[in-house]
Amino acid sequence: MGKVSWKSGTFIYPIPAVMVSCGDMEKSNIITVAWTGILNTNPATVYISVRPTRYSYNIIKETKEFAINLTTTKLARATDWCGVKTGAKFDKFKEMNLHKEKANFINCPLIKESPVSIECKVKEIKNLGSHHMFIADVLSIDADDKYIDENGAFDISKCDLIAYANGGYYSLGKKVGKFGYSVQKKKRRNSSKSLDRKRKK
Repeated sequence: MGKVSWKSGTFIYPIPAVMVSCGDMEKSNIITVAWTGILNTNPATVYISVRPTRYSYNIIKETKEFAINLTTTKLARATDWCGVKTGAKFDKFKEMNLHKEKANFINCPLIKESPVSIECKVKEIKNLGSHHMFIADVLSIDADDKYIDENGAFDISKCDLIAYANGGYYSLGKKVGKFGYSVQKKKRRNSSKSLDRKRKK
């Protein structure tokens, strides 16, 4: 048994399934985006890739701003609906019973039901072919306070986030580790061995 070779394509999964809001508080739209991610830490830089044929493309190109709203299992249907329907014909906030929330640094609304909204300002647009990449600075991260724990940290495990993989939406499974845990395990084993040696002495 071995790996099957397919022609080149997009098959890096899972990836975020986010709702990107754009426009302004009066006339706004939501586009579902899977091609999104982090480009840089300092300054904090993200991207979304959008087909020029999408209704939201020109809105973002003209306003040079958008908000990335993370999605949850409760928002799965709205996420999908906003991805298959066009804002040219529907008010997606109204149709999906989503509520606009005023941002701190951009004019377009945040999605109130999203646990985390990221305010973004476009600084560059790259024509990559089928999609154009909007490279943007992160101006603010707005988190729902109900997910803030007693230590003031954001507990993302309580959000019930979803991801997209090969045409499907999936809820994220249980936490299986944390950054650096493999090294910490080794340190603990070494510490235990040292204690055992000391006891024997």
